[in-house]
Amino acid sequence: MNTGRRSFVLGTGALMVGAAAGPWTRTAHAAGYPDKPVHVIIPYPPGAATDNLGRMAADVWSKELKQSFVVENKGGGGTMIGTRALATSAPDGYTLGMVDSAFVINPGLRGAEVPYDTLKDFKPIAQIATAPFVMVVHPSVQAKDLKSFIELAKASPGMLSYGSAGVGSGPHLAGEQLRQSAGIDIQHIPYRGGGTVITDLLGGQVQFAFATVPTLAGHIKAGRLRAIAVTTSQRVDLLPGVPTFAELGLPDVDLTPLFGLIAPAGVPDDIIQTLSGIIATSVRSGEMHQKLSKMGFIPVGSTPAEFQRRIQDEVQKWTQVIKRGGVVAQ
Repeated sequence: MNTGRRSFVLGTGALMVGAAAGPWTRTAHAAGYPDKPVHVIIPYPPGAATDNLGRMAADVWSKELKQSFVVENKGGGGTMIGTRALATSAPDGYTLGMVDSAFVINPGLRGAEVPYDTLKDFKPIAQIATAPFVMVVHPSVQAKDLKSFIELAKASPGMLSYGSAGVGSGPHLAGEQLRQSAGIDIQHIPYRGGGTVITDLLGGQVQFAFATVPTLAGHIKAGRLRAIAVTTSQRVDLLPGVPTFAELGLPDVDLTPLFGLIAPAGVPDDIIQTLSGIIATSVRSGEMHQKLSKMGFIPVGSTPAEFQRRIQDEVQKWTQVIKRGGVVAQ
Protein backbone atom coordinates (compact mmCIF):
# COMPACT_ATOMS: atom_id res chain seq x y z
CA MET A 1 0.00 0.00 0.00
CA ASN A 2 1.43 3.38 -1.00
CA THR A 3 2.33 5.53 1.97
CA GLY A 4 0.58 8.45 0.30
CA ARG A 5 -2.77 6.67 0.40
CA ARG A 6 -5.51 7.69 2.71
CA SER A 7 -7.40 4.97 4.54
CA PHE A 8 -11.04 4.61 5.17
CA VAL A 9 -12.19 3.03 8.41
CA LEU A 10 -15.89 2.22 8.41
CA GLY A 11 -17.23 -0.10 11.01
CA THR A 12 -20.56 -1.59 10.03
CA GLY A 13 -22.35 -1.32 13.35
CA ALA A 14 -24.18 -4.11 15.10
CA LEU A 15 -27.95 -4.04 14.96
CA MET A 16 -28.39 -4.00 18.74
CA VAL A 17 -27.10 -0.68 19.96
CA GLY A 18 -30.06 0.24 22.17
CA ALA A 19 -29.40 1.40 25.68
CA ALA A 20 -25.63 1.36 25.47
CA ALA A 21 -25.75 4.12 22.88
CA GLY A 22 -28.06 6.33 24.89
CA PRO A 23 -25.61 8.61 26.73
CA TRP A 24 -23.68 9.80 23.69
CA THR A 25 -26.83 10.45 21.65
CA ARG A 26 -27.63 13.18 24.16
CA THR A 27 -24.18 14.75 24.07
CA ALA A 28 -24.27 18.50 23.48
CA HIS A 29 -23.39 19.66 19.99
CA ALA A 30 -19.72 20.43 19.34
CA ALA A 31 -19.18 24.08 20.27
CA GLY A 32 -19.60 26.36 17.28
CA TYR A 33 -20.03 23.54 14.77
CA PRO A 34 -21.09 23.92 12.07
CA ASP A 35 -20.80 27.64 11.33
CA LYS A 36 -20.82 27.24 7.53
CA PRO A 37 -22.24 24.76 4.96
CA VAL A 38 -21.04 21.14 5.18
CA HIS A 39 -20.47 19.04 2.04
CA VAL A 40 -21.51 15.37 1.92
CA ILE A 41 -19.81 13.39 -0.86
CA ILE A 42 -21.77 10.52 -2.42
CA PRO A 43 -19.53 8.25 -4.57
CA TYR A 44 -22.40 7.51 -7.00
CA PRO A 45 -24.53 9.42 -9.49
CA PRO A 46 -27.91 10.65 -8.22
CA GLY A 47 -30.65 8.08 -7.74
CA ALA A 48 -28.73 5.11 -6.32
CA ALA A 49 -29.74 3.68 -2.94
CA THR A 50 -26.54 5.04 -1.37
CA ASP A 51 -27.35 8.48 -2.76
CA ASN A 52 -30.89 8.37 -1.36
CA LEU A 53 -29.67 7.41 2.12
CA GLY A 54 -26.94 10.07 2.07
CA ARG A 55 -29.53 12.73 1.20
CA MET A 56 -31.74 11.55 4.04
CA ALA A 57 -28.82 11.94 6.47
CA ALA A 58 -27.94 15.39 5.11
CA ASP A 59 -31.55 16.50 5.60
CA VAL A 60 -31.62 15.27 9.20
CA TRP A 61 -28.36 17.05 10.02
CA SER A 62 -29.59 20.25 8.36
CA LYS A 63 -32.76 20.27 10.46
CA GLU A 64 -31.01 19.45 13.73
CA LEU A 65 -27.93 21.67 13.37
CA LYS A 66 -29.63 24.56 11.54
CA GLN A 67 -26.99 24.62 8.81
CA SER A 68 -26.86 23.55 5.16
CA PHE A 69 -25.52 20.05 4.42
CA VAL A 70 -24.93 20.04 0.66
CA VAL A 71 -24.79 16.72 -1.22
CA GLU A 72 -22.09 16.34 -3.90
CA ASN A 73 -22.28 13.35 -6.25
CA LYS A 74 -18.82 12.16 -7.32
CA GLY A 75 -19.39 8.83 -9.06
CA GLY A 76 -16.97 6.64 -10.97
CA GLY A 77 -14.00 4.36 -10.39
CA GLY A 78 -16.02 1.79 -8.46
CA THR A 79 -16.75 4.51 -5.82
CA MET A 80 -13.02 5.28 -5.45
CA ILE A 81 -13.16 8.74 -7.07
CA GLY A 82 -15.59 10.15 -4.54
CA THR A 83 -14.00 8.35 -1.60
CA ARG A 84 -10.54 9.60 -2.57
CA ALA A 85 -11.89 13.16 -2.67
CA LEU A 86 -13.11 12.66 0.89
CA ALA A 87 -9.81 11.16 2.04
CA THR A 88 -7.85 14.17 0.75
CA SER A 89 -10.21 16.83 2.12
CA ALA A 90 -9.48 18.95 5.19
CA PRO A 91 -10.21 17.07 8.45
CA ASP A 92 -12.34 19.86 9.87
CA GLY A 93 -15.78 18.27 9.74
CA TYR A 94 -16.93 20.30 6.75
CA THR A 95 -16.54 17.45 4.26
CA LEU A 96 -18.20 14.12 5.06
CA GLY A 97 -18.94 11.05 2.96
CA MET A 98 -21.38 8.23 2.37
CA VAL A 99 -20.17 4.68 1.73
CA ASP A 100 -21.59 1.23 1.09
CA SER A 101 -20.21 -2.28 0.68
CA ALA A 102 -17.99 -1.28 -2.25
CA PHE A 103 -15.87 0.48 0.36
CA VAL A 104 -15.06 -2.75 2.21
CA ILE A 105 -14.89 -4.95 -0.92
CA ASN A 106 -12.49 -2.75 -2.91
CA PRO A 107 -9.37 -3.42 -0.79
CA GLY A 108 -9.52 -7.15 -1.56
CA LEU A 109 -10.82 -6.75 -5.10
CA ARG A 110 -8.68 -3.89 -6.40
CA GLY A 111 -5.61 -4.00 -4.17
CA ALA A 112 -3.00 -1.45 -5.19
CA GLU A 113 -5.53 0.44 -7.34
CA VAL A 114 -7.25 1.79 -4.23
CA PRO A 115 -5.90 5.37 -3.83
CA TYR A 116 -6.32 5.54 -0.06
CA ASP A 117 -5.88 3.30 2.96
CA THR A 118 -9.32 2.01 3.84
CA LEU A 119 -8.44 1.34 7.49
CA LYS A 120 -6.43 4.45 8.35
CA ASP A 121 -7.59 7.49 6.42
CA PHE A 122 -11.13 7.84 7.76
CA LYS A 123 -13.18 8.09 10.92
CA PRO A 124 -16.52 6.28 11.03
CA ILE A 125 -19.57 8.33 11.98
CA ALA A 126 -22.44 5.83 11.93
CA GLN A 127 -23.80 2.91 9.99
CA ILE A 128 -27.26 3.91 8.83
CA ALA A 129 -28.68 0.61 7.65
CA THR A 130 -28.24 -2.75 6.04
CA ALA A 131 -30.41 -4.60 3.54
CA PRO A 132 -31.50 -8.24 3.56
CA PHE A 133 -30.63 -10.35 0.50
CA VAL A 134 -32.32 -13.56 -0.57
CA MET A 135 -31.23 -16.36 -2.89
CA VAL A 136 -33.91 -17.33 -5.38
CA VAL A 137 -34.19 -19.91 -8.16
CA HIS A 138 -36.31 -20.01 -11.31
CA PRO A 139 -39.30 -22.39 -10.92
CA SER A 140 -37.82 -24.67 -13.58
CA VAL A 141 -34.94 -25.55 -11.26
CA GLN A 142 -35.66 -28.90 -9.61
CA ALA A 143 -34.71 -27.77 -6.14
CA LYS A 144 -37.18 -26.95 -3.39
CA ASP A 145 -34.63 -26.06 -0.73
CA LEU A 146 -30.91 -25.50 -0.18
CA LYS A 147 -30.15 -29.18 0.37
CA SER A 148 -31.68 -30.22 -2.95
CA PHE A 149 -30.06 -27.26 -4.72
CA ILE A 150 -26.62 -28.34 -3.55
CA GLU A 151 -27.34 -31.93 -4.55
CA LEU A 152 -28.42 -30.75 -8.01
CA ALA A 153 -25.32 -28.59 -8.40
CA LYS A 154 -23.05 -31.49 -7.44
CA ALA A 155 -24.82 -33.82 -9.85
CA SER A 156 -24.44 -31.32 -12.72
CA PRO A 157 -21.18 -29.38 -12.23
CA GLY A 158 -21.13 -26.01 -13.97
CA MET A 159 -24.69 -26.28 -15.26
CA LEU A 160 -26.34 -23.89 -12.80
CA SER A 161 -25.64 -20.22 -13.52
CA TYR A 162 -26.35 -17.05 -11.62
CA GLY A 163 -26.19 -13.40 -12.59
CA SER A 164 -25.02 -10.31 -10.75
CA ALA A 165 -24.45 -6.63 -11.44
CA GLY A 166 -20.75 -7.30 -12.05
CA VAL A 167 -17.55 -8.91 -10.80
CA GLY A 168 -16.99 -7.99 -7.17
CA SER A 169 -20.58 -6.88 -6.55
CA GLY A 170 -22.26 -8.08 -3.38
CA PRO A 171 -24.51 -10.62 -5.16
CA HIS A 172 -21.50 -12.01 -7.03
CA LEU A 173 -19.53 -12.49 -3.83
CA ALA A 174 -22.55 -14.06 -2.08
CA GLY A 175 -22.55 -16.65 -4.87
CA GLU A 176 -18.83 -17.10 -4.34
CA GLN A 177 -19.43 -17.67 -0.63
CA LEU A 178 -22.02 -20.31 -1.55
CA ARG A 179 -19.64 -21.99 -4.01
CA GLN A 180 -16.85 -22.14 -1.45
CA SER A 181 -19.00 -23.15 1.54
CA ALA A 182 -21.00 -25.84 -0.26
CA GLY A 183 -18.13 -27.10 -2.45
CA ILE A 184 -20.14 -26.80 -5.66
CA ASP A 185 -19.32 -25.79 -9.24
CA ILE A 186 -21.63 -22.95 -10.35
CA GLN A 187 -21.22 -20.42 -13.14
CA HIS A 188 -21.22 -16.65 -12.56
CA ILE A 189 -22.47 -14.37 -15.35
CA PRO A 190 -21.70 -10.67 -14.83
CA TYR A 191 -24.21 -8.13 -16.13
CA ARG A 192 -24.06 -4.35 -16.47
CA GLY A 193 -26.87 -3.83 -14.00
CA GLY A 194 -29.06 -5.61 -11.49
CA GLY A 195 -32.31 -4.97 -13.35
CA THR A 196 -31.20 -7.03 -16.34
CA VAL A 197 -30.27 -9.89 -14.04
CA ILE A 198 -33.82 -10.08 -12.70
CA THR A 199 -35.27 -9.93 -16.22
CA ASP A 200 -33.13 -12.85 -17.37
CA LEU A 201 -33.80 -14.78 -14.18
CA LEU A 202 -37.55 -14.45 -14.67
CA GLY A 203 -37.06 -15.62 -18.25
CA GLY A 204 -34.98 -18.63 -17.20
CA GLN A 205 -31.76 -17.48 -18.93
CA VAL A 206 -30.01 -17.84 -15.56
CA GLN A 207 -31.12 -20.33 -12.94
CA PHE A 208 -30.64 -18.41 -9.71
CA ALA A 209 -29.55 -15.09 -8.22
CA PHE A 210 -29.10 -13.06 -5.06
CA ALA A 211 -30.93 -9.72 -4.69
CA THR A 212 -32.53 -7.60 -1.98
CA VAL A 213 -35.71 -8.89 -0.38
CA PRO A 214 -37.78 -5.80 -1.33
CA THR A 215 -36.74 -6.27 -4.98
CA LEU A 216 -37.80 -9.92 -5.10
CA ALA A 217 -40.60 -10.27 -2.53
CA GLY A 218 -43.37 -9.64 -5.06
CA HIS A 219 -41.98 -12.20 -7.52
CA ILE A 220 -41.60 -14.75 -4.73
CA LYS A 221 -45.14 -14.30 -3.43
CA ALA A 222 -46.52 -14.54 -6.98
CA GLY A 223 -44.69 -17.82 -7.56
CA ARG A 224 -42.49 -16.46 -10.34
CA LEU A 225 -39.38 -17.22 -8.26
CA ARG A 226 -38.69 -19.66 -5.43
CA ALA A 227 -36.89 -18.40 -2.32
CA ILE A 228 -34.16 -20.65 -0.94
CA ALA A 229 -32.55 -18.74 1.95
CA VAL A 230 -31.76 -15.24 3.21
CA THR A 231 -28.21 -14.05 3.81
CA THR A 232 -28.88 -12.21 7.07
CA SER A 233 -28.33 -13.61 10.57
CA GLN A 234 -32.07 -13.56 11.31
CA ARG A 235 -35.17 -14.23 9.24
CA VAL A 236 -36.74 -11.28 7.43
CA ASP A 237 -40.21 -9.95 8.22
CA LEU A 238 -41.23 -9.78 4.54
CA LEU A 239 -40.36 -13.50 4.11
CA PRO A 240 -40.87 -15.10 7.53
CA GLY A 241 -41.02 -18.64 6.11
CA VAL A 242 -37.64 -18.43 4.39
CA PRO A 243 -34.73 -19.77 6.51
CA THR A 244 -31.30 -18.18 6.87
CA PHE A 245 -28.20 -19.81 5.42
CA ALA A 246 -26.91 -20.13 8.98
CA GLU A 247 -29.98 -22.18 9.96
CA LEU A 248 -29.26 -24.48 7.03
CA GLY A 249 -25.64 -25.08 8.01
CA LEU A 250 -23.86 -22.49 5.81
CA PRO A 251 -23.21 -19.50 8.10
CA ASP A 252 -20.41 -18.26 5.85
CA VAL A 253 -22.95 -17.23 3.21
CA ASP A 254 -23.31 -13.87 4.88
CA LEU A 255 -24.17 -10.86 2.72
CA THR A 256 -25.29 -8.01 4.98
CA PRO A 257 -24.35 -4.87 3.05
CA LEU A 258 -23.54 -1.71 4.93
CA PHE A 259 -24.61 1.85 4.26
CA GLY A 260 -22.89 4.42 6.43
CA LEU A 261 -21.25 7.78 6.95
CA ILE A 262 -17.59 8.59 7.40
CA ALA A 263 -15.24 11.55 7.75
CA PRO A 264 -11.55 12.09 7.00
CA ALA A 265 -9.11 10.94 9.67
CA GLY A 266 -8.29 13.81 11.99
CA VAL A 267 -11.79 15.23 12.39
CA PRO A 268 -12.20 16.13 16.09
CA ASP A 269 -13.98 13.51 18.17
CA ASP A 270 -16.58 15.96 19.49
CA ILE A 271 -17.73 16.66 15.94
CA ILE A 272 -17.90 12.93 15.17
CA GLN A 273 -19.97 12.31 18.30
CA THR A 274 -22.35 15.16 17.48
CA LEU A 275 -22.94 13.90 13.94
CA SER A 276 -23.22 10.26 15.00
CA GLY A 277 -25.63 10.93 17.86
CA ILE A 278 -28.04 12.83 15.64
CA ILE A 279 -28.08 10.11 12.99
CA ALA A 280 -28.34 7.26 15.50
CA THR A 281 -31.35 8.82 17.21
CA SER A 282 -33.11 9.43 13.90
CA VAL A 283 -32.34 5.94 12.58
CA ARG A 284 -33.39 4.09 15.73
CA SER A 285 -36.61 5.90 16.53
CA GLY A 286 -37.05 9.05 14.48
CA GLU A 287 -37.72 10.23 10.95
CA MET A 288 -35.14 8.01 9.26
CA HIS A 289 -36.36 4.85 11.00
CA GLN A 290 -39.78 5.13 9.39
CA LYS A 291 -38.39 5.95 5.95
CA LEU A 292 -35.82 3.16 6.01
CA SER A 293 -38.36 0.55 7.09
CA LYS A 294 -40.78 1.56 4.33
CA MET A 295 -37.95 1.27 1.78
CA GLY A 296 -37.14 -2.28 2.93
CA PHE A 297 -33.89 -1.51 4.75
CA ILE A 298 -33.00 -2.72 8.24
CA PRO A 299 -32.23 0.38 10.36
CA VAL A 300 -28.98 0.19 12.36
CA GLY A 301 -27.90 3.51 13.88
CA SER A 302 -24.52 2.36 15.21
CA THR A 303 -21.92 4.12 17.31
CA PRO A 304 -18.63 5.11 15.64
CA ALA A 305 -16.80 2.29 17.45
CA GLU A 306 -19.33 -0.32 16.33
CA PHE A 307 -19.13 0.90 12.77
CA GLN A 308 -15.34 0.78 12.83
CA ARG A 309 -15.36 -2.83 14.02
CA ARG A 310 -17.84 -3.76 11.32
CA ILE A 311 -15.71 -2.18 8.61
CA GLN A 312 -12.62 -4.01 9.79
CA ASP A 313 -14.48 -7.32 9.91
CA GLU A 314 -15.99 -6.80 6.45
CA VAL A 315 -12.66 -5.90 4.84
CA GLN A 316 -11.10 -9.06 6.27
CA LYS A 317 -14.06 -11.25 5.27
CA TRP A 318 -14.31 -10.11 1.66
CA THR A 319 -10.56 -10.09 1.13
CA GLN A 320 -10.47 -13.76 2.13
CA VAL A 321 -13.47 -14.65 -0.08
CA ILE A 322 -11.92 -12.86 -3.07
CA LYS A 323 -8.50 -14.42 -2.55
CA ARG A 324 -9.85 -17.97 -2.14
CA GLY A 325 -12.03 -17.58 -5.22
CA GLY A 326 -9.38 -15.99 -7.40
CA VAL A 327 -11.80 -13.14 -8.17
CA VAL A 328 -10.25 -10.47 -10.41
CA ALA A 329 -11.75 -7.03 -11.04
CA GLN A 330 -12.78 -6.30 -14.61
